[in-house]
Amino acid sequence: MTQIGFIGTGVMGAAIVRNMMKHGLKVNVYNRTKSKTDELVSEGAIWKNTPAEIVAASDIIFTMVGFPKDVETIYFGENGIFSEKITNKIIVDLTTSTPTLAQKIADKAAELGGVALDAPVSGGDLGAKNGTLTIMVGGEESAYNQLLPIFDTFGTTFTLHGSAGKGQHTKMANQIMIAGTMTGMTEMLVYANKAGLDLNKVIETLSGGSAANWSLSNYSPRILKENYSPGFFVKHFIKDLKIALDEAEKMNVELPSTKLATELYEKLANKGFEDDGTQALIKLWWSDGKQPEVKN
Repeated sequence: MTQIGFIGTGVMGAAIVRNMMKHGLKVNVYNRTKSKTDELVSEGAIWKNTPAEIVAASDIIFTMVGFPKDVETIYFGENGIFSEKITNKIIVDLTTSTPTLAQKIADKAAELGGVALDAPVSGGDLGAKNGTLTIMVGGEESAYNQLLPIFDTFGTTFTLHGSAGKGQHTKMANQIMIAGTMTGMTEMLVYANKAGLDLNKVIETLSGGSAANWSLSNYSPRILKENYSPGFFVKHFIKDLKIALDEAEKMNVELPSTKLATELYEKLANKGFEDDGTQALIKLWWSDGKQPEVKN
C-alpha cells in the first residue's frame, strides 16, 4: 500500500489527514509542535520525528505549513525533505506560498530524482473537514494524474493549471477574489445594521440573488453568532494578499482593491486580531465584533 507522509497538522492539515485515513490511506505525520498530532496518532496516524523521517517512510509527501519561510525550512533546512533521498517520490506542497519558491522546489526535486507539485487549496476549515476543498495544481501532468485518487479524498474540485508555480498563481487569483467578497460582505453588514434591517433576513435575501457568494453564506452567520474562530487566520490572509500584490507588481499590474483590502486586514492585525478568522474584519466597525443596537 502507498505510504502517505503529511507535514503540518494545523486546522486544515489535520482535517485533510483525517479524510485521507477515512479512505483507508496509511499516513505518517510530522508537526513542529508534536502535541498537534496527538489526536491523529490516536486515530491511526504514525508519528515521525523529522521531515526527513517522513520522506524515508513515505512514497508521497504532502506539506501544509504557515508561511513561505516555513516552507523553505521544511524543504531545505536541516533534517528537511531534501536532506533525504527522494528518488521516484512525489512531493506536494498544499501551502499557499510564492510561485518563485514553488519553481525552486520543483527544480530541486527534479535534480534529486523526484517530482514536486504546488497544490494550494481553497475552502477553509469547513472544506477541509468536509473533504470539499478546491485544489489548484502546478507541475508535471504524469504526477498529477497519479495523485487524483488522493486528491479525491479531501477535495471535490482539482485542476492542473500548468507548470510549477501555476497552482500558486491560481491561488493568488482566488485570494484576490476573496478579498473583494470579504470587504463587500463586511461593509454590507455594517450598512444594513445601521439602516435598522434584520441581518438574518438580509443575508437570506442576498444569498438568493446576484450578491450570493461563499463569504456571505459561510462567514456572515459566524459574525452574527460572534464566532471569530479561525477557519482561516487573518495573519495568513495578509501573507497571501501580499504575495498577490508582489506578483502583480512583477507583472506591472495594479490591484487597487486588493491593496486596500490588505491595508484593512493589516489594520485589524495591528489591533491584536491577527489570530482571529478573516471574518473578524467586522471588528474595525463593531467593537469586539458585537452587533451594535440601532434605534429605528
